[in-house]
Amino acid sequence: MLEKVPAWLGSALKNVRAGHAKLTIARLGGENVLGAKGFTLKSPAFQDGAALDPSFTADEEDAVAPPLEWSDPPPSTQELVLIVEDPDAPGAEPFCHWLVWGLAPQRGKLLEGETPPKVGKNSYMKAEWLLPDPPTGHGSHDYVFQLYAVDMPLALPPGAGRSDLVRQMEGHVLAAAVLTGTYAREDGDDHD
Repeated sequence: MLEKVPAWLGSALKNVRAGHAKLTIARLGGENVLGAKGFTLKSPAFQDGAALDPSFTADEEDAVAPPLEWSDPPPSTQELVLIVEDPDAPGAEPFCHWLVWGLAPQRGKLLEGETPPKVGKNSYMKAEWLLPDPPTGHGSHDYVFQLYAVDMPLALPPGAGRSDLVRQMEGHVLAAAVLTGTYAREDGDDHD
C-alpha cells in the first residue's frame, strides 16, 4: 500500500505510512502544486512531524485548534482552504478533524482557538475543530494540516461536508502546503 503514496507527497511527509495515500492532498495535489511558488505552512506551537501539545487534543478540557501561519500564496489566490485529516484512522477515508475555507490569503495566519470564516462538518458531523483522540493502544497518529490556495471564492455554505468542498476545489488548486502534528493516547487515558 505504501507504493500508492505518491513520491512527491512521501517526500513532504514525516514517517510515511500506507494511510497517507487516503489524504485529500493525494487527490488534489501534485509535485507542481505542493509548495508551489514557495507556499508554506507552519505553526508556532509545534514543529512539522512533532507531537501536538495537549492543549490542542482531547487531553485538556478547554483544548482549541493550534495556531497556523502561511507564507507566499500565489498572487492569483482568491481564498485558502484548510483540511485536517488523520490518515491513521481505520476506514476507506481519513478521519476528518477540520474543514475551513474563506481564509484571506494575505492575512498570513490563523490564531490559536480562532473561529475561522467558514467551517464544514468534521467526521462527527459537527462544524468545529475535532480534538485529536485516537483509541488507546493505536500508537501515534498523524494529523495532517493541508492548506490549499484556490483561484476562486468557494460558493459553499458553512456546515458543508468534505466531499462537497473537495468537489468545488477540483481544478482550482494553485498551490498546497502540508504540516503534520502527531498525537498518541497514553495508556489509561481513554477519552472515548
